[in-house]
Amino acid sequence: MVCKRLSLGVLLCALASSVFAATHATENIFLISVDGFRWQEVFGGAEPSLINKENGVDDTNRLNAAFFRPTPEERRRALLPFFWETIAKEGQLYGNANKGSVAKLTNGKKFTYPGFNEIFTGFADARIDKNEKRNNPNVSVLEWLHQKPAFTNRVVGFANWDVHPYILNSERSGISVWTGFESNFPASPGSRLELAQQLQRETTPYWPDMTFDSFFCRVADEYVRLSGPRVVWIAFSETDEWAHEGRYDMYLWAAHNMDNYLRTLWTTTQSLPQYRGKTTFILTCDHGRGTGAGWRDHGAKVAGAENIWLAVLGPDSAPIGERTSNVAIGQNQIAATLAALLGEDYHGAVPKSGSPIADLLPGKTVAR
Repeated sequence: MVCKRLSLGVLLCALASSVFAATHATENIFLISVDGFRWQEVFGGAEPSLINKENGVDDTNRLNAAFFRPTPEERRRALLPFFWETIAKEGQLYGNANKGSVAKLTNGKKFTYPGFNEIFTGFADARIDKNEKRNNPNVSVLEWLHQKPAFTNRVVGFANWDVHPYILNSERSGISVWTGFESNFPASPGSRLELAQQLQRETTPYWPDMTFDSFFCRVADEYVRLSGPRVVWIAFSETDEWAHEGRYDMYLWAAHNMDNYLRTLWTTTQSLPQYRGKTTFILTCDHGRGTGAGWRDHGAKVAGAENIWLAVLGPDSAPIGERTSNVAIGQNQIAATLAALLGEDYHGAVPKSGSPIADLLPGKTVAR
């Protein structure tokens, strides 16, 4: 009898796994992080009270011409046209606390390494308490996928901070992360990929441990065309750096350029048979920032820096746009959601991770 019950249990689990894997269209995932980019700008555009010399803006006329509009809806479209012309129509956006859509991190630290650990593993870890080159002891959802034959050597990262490879523990996971500081993506002589890498190396550095976002979009775009990876992480970091510099103008320009890079990458994926109609973009940030004059800062003591945002665009997620009903999600749910969209049950394998966001999965039709 015990054997029969065990056999029945195994059969039911197998059937559940089969159904889980058979109901999705997504075969590829682009996880795109925008370091320290506030939900306030995502949903409200440029904040007029910050466009002044006190916040590093020397040419207020130029910045106002580019990004100031009479209403928050117009300002956000000016700042992030791809978000509001494409994702808002064809995907879903979470995190506008002014409209009852709440997205929060759970780690309490409110800075970069703990945020990325939570994104990638689905849980907070008190051991992750510094931004330093220390290999992550936790297995990320990307490493978990990379161990499966269907994803082996088809998971890559493009991230412009020299700590990023340690967050994925590239040494253990075997996942290559191109930072511009390390040459682990060999390029053919004379190729566009080699040119992009060469330009990055020859550009005068501004920060000692990070370089500019533009190189990573172009390198990733070319690598996708040449190599066809299934899971791609792209980390844009300029927004966080310019915020710490107190340059609200550069912070906005970095966000606007990031939005244009997203359009480029989405256009690329929709032009290639391997990706067209089979690819989901997941966009988020690792932490928020303070409000008002505190917009430069984040960390455990900064109120509001726990508030993040999430945007998803792909064939399996209902096109219901900006979430405005009472809905709450956590940063710890991103890992399991990413896996579930690929037909994989990460939450089942790692129960302490947050559960998948059900409204983003196939077959869900929900109100805004």
